[in-house]
Amino acid sequence: MCCRSKILLGGLLAAIVCTSAIVTGLNAQTEKADKKVVEDGLADAEFALSNPTQMLPFREVQPIYFVNMNMPEWSKLDKFWNPGTEEVTAPDGAKVTRNIVKIKVPLGLTTNPPVPAENPMTVQKWLLGRRLYYDTLLSSDGTVSCATCHDPAKGFTDQSGVSVGIRGNKGGMSAPTVFNSAYNAQQFWDGRAASLEDQSQGPVQNALEMFDGDGHAWKRCVKRLRDKADYVAEFKAVFGTPPTRDTVAKAIAAFERTVLSGNSIQDRAEAAGRARFAEKGVGDPTPRASDYSKVLKAAFEAKDTYALKALQLDPEKDSDKIPDMAKRLANGRTLFHNKARCNSCHVGDNWTDNAFHNLGVGAKEGKMPASAAGRYASLPTGHKDPALFGAFKTPTLRHLLGTAPYLHDGSEKDLLAVVDFYDKGGNPNPYLDIRMRDEDAERAWLAAQASGKKYEGPAVFVYDGRPIVPRKLGLTAEEKQDLVLFMRALQGDNADPLVADAKLMPPTAK
Repeated sequence: MCCRSKILLGGLLAAIVCTSAIVTGLNAQTEKADKKVVEDGLADAEFALSNPTQMLPFREVQPIYFVNMNMPEWSKLDKFWNPGTEEVTAPDGAKVTRNIVKIKVPLGLTTNPPVPAENPMTVQKWLLGRRLYYDTLLSSDGTVSCATCHDPAKGFTDQSGVSVGIRGNKGGMSAPTVFNSAYNAQQFWDGRAASLEDQSQGPVQNALEMFDGDGHAWKRCVKRLRDKADYVAEFKAVFGTPPTRDTVAKAIAAFERTVLSGNSIQDRAEAAGRARFAEKGVGDPTPRASDYSKVLKAAFEAKDTYALKALQLDPEKDSDKIPDMAKRLANGRTLFHNKARCNSCHVGDNWTDNAFHNLGVGAKEGKMPASAAGRYASLPTGHKDPALFGAFKTPTLRHLLGTAPYLHDGSEKDLLAVVDFYDKGGNPNPYLDIRMRDEDAERAWLAAQASGKKYEGPAVFVYDGRPIVPRKLGLTAEEKQDLVLFMRALQGDNADPLVADAKLMPPTAK
């Protein structure tokens, strides 16, 4: 080929490549422009005022009421989901009879899950929220749902050290359980969400969880929902609007408020203790070995396989172990509230103080990495508290056996490993929570420094002149085992099948 031909051919090829690049660029610009038109057309994607004419008539709305163990009718309810009716006055003044549902809050939970006034519970909203919770349509590529990381078959977690989201992306935290999350004062490990409604908005726009990072996450999510006529009809019936970010959050939160667990062996022992005290009128209601023995015997008689296996008991062979098991459970409870000091943070019905503490999780050679800032990072600018650097939320201890691995980073594989971690006092770092520290040893070190005398005591870690001494618990091997047994006794019932299976239709009043 002559030089002139080569030049002409090269120019032609260059022109083709250039034209192809231009076309590709124009196509990309067109796609972005189209996406912008779509997003700009969703002016009400965030929220919208309801149109009452689109909503279900008052008489067809089915309210949900929680009934806890301190309410007189609790003992009369024989299951989780209890259909019934109520006589009420409609907004137009007419007397109407409509269907309702009463949810029996599990034994051990002495109050009802808090429900915001702006998001009352109804069966129709609950059904919509349950559908959304299990629907992968919320994610950009249709592969991830809320249940992907909070699976009812896995204790409403994913039983992973860190969660895996869209495109196989790995997050930085172990998914916390949804069980009893309605009672949390804040949501997420760092407390950055003030409510379930707030929390449910996070994953959809998180590029490691449900969002592919292209465009406006929530507008695109709302668009996908509005493209489905059945979803539009449901949202209008419940909220009087097409799908919006506000109503999606409300529906999911309404469903999550019913993810409840209680009625553990420990809850039953506490009930037995209260009954004993009420009958005899002397002593105190604190569970004793005799109370544990009573409920264990009842569990064997009822063939309560689930509760007994939580304690590693064979319901067919191990009834002779009841006396020893009862003593160990009573000892485990005593350790929990005394020598092991677990009740410094794990208190109340849900076994959490709903506060944030630095245990040194993630600390290396005494330093907390910026990625483990925890609560400090989520506090608004102007309200940063250095004492909360590396602090994470105290989790519930309910349903522990379904939520391993443990701690916010999933770094401890089992309950014994968690006890060992606390037994050594956590990991030393400048922000170690005061509850994890040996203040007597710290004062002794300061006194020795002031007097020039030799300090004799536990190892001291000095940060900017401040002594930090992790408090060692000194638990024996037998005590650790009893403490773990007690925590196993906090394993409550699984979620009701209606909660755990999106395909089940709830019964209605006859």
